Amino acid sequence: MPDGNFLLIAVLLLVLAAEFVNGWTDSPNAIATVVSTRVLSPSLAVLMAAVLNIVGALVTGTAVAETIGKGIVRPEIISLPVVAAAMLTILVWSITAWFYGIPTSESHELIAGLTGAGLAATGPSVLLWEGWQKVLIGLAFSTILGFSLSMAVMVSLYWLLRRNRPSSIRRAFGRLQILSAAFMAFSHGSNDGQKFMGVFTLALVLGGAMTKFAVPWWVMLLCGAVMGLGTASGGWRIIRTMGFKLTKLEPVNGFAAETSSALTILLASHFGIPLSTTHTITTSIIGVGATKRFSAVRWGVAGNIIVAWIITFPVCGVLGYLFTWILRAIL
Repeated sequence: MPDGNFLLIAVLLLVLAAEFVNGWTDSPNAIATVVSTRVLSPSLAVLMAAVLNIVGALVTGTAVAETIGKGIVRPEIISLPVVAAAMLTILVWSITAWFYGIPTSESHELIAGLTGAGLAATGPSVLLWEGWQKVLIGLAFSTILGFSLSMAVMVSLYWLLRRNRPSSIRRAFGRLQILSAAFMAFSHGSNDGQKFMGVFTLALVLGGAMTKFAVPWWVMLLCGAVMGLGTASGGWRIIRTMGFKLTKLEPVNGFAAETSSALTILLASHFGIPLSTTHTITTSIIGVGATKRFSAVRWGVAGNIIVAWIITFPVCGVLGYLFTWILRAIL
């Protein structure tokens, strides 16, 4: 068995690696629309997202972090290898999906990985229903609310702008979309950034470095910065799928999708509900596209994304379970 401090440091590094990958593969969802409409260049959009991801993670509280850190599995009956197994799950599944340009949910990878690892370690008694209720509510937020709110916003804009010329609409929303993309990046940090803060703090508690669960300011800063670095590293494959392949977007469409997603995510963050920002922006883009006509959405691409969503939970649950057994054998 390795030294306890060495094991804790190794697990904390795995958490930071998973947070980096989250910024690398998930944060591009926040800027995909503003890049596809050519309102911002990819480099400027990535820089903006990196900065506002950090800000969103730092200033919106720790409600989501607490749900992840002590609301999904019982922290008092798990150990550091369980956290390590969940982080390895995220790394393997996220990088695999990124290779094929498929946007997946690090949120669901994290929850499923923790669940599978916890079940392997201690059995069904590890699960906490209160936290899982929030996960299920998050599914409804990210799909139903994301889709319906974006449609409502887009239909309202069509009605309000019906007498304006297309050129003037494009010019005005070219400016407004910068604000909506910034809003989306900020909201992404408010939810996804907090999740790994919760896991990092959980590892500190399990490793004996803290006596009770409370997210320190330096953990917030560290995780926010690492996610920002991940975002700054790019993620063009995901941007291409989300911004170009789902449907054709004009600045007004991007504004509607980003604003709807950001509002949905911030509402969830306020109530400590962990939700998938990938699901939210995807359903918002589909909702915006569907207001033009049903065939405006490339349903084959959307179907591939939805299949990836469906299999994420079982695959990551199994990976978490297997990684726990492997780590047990090694340690």
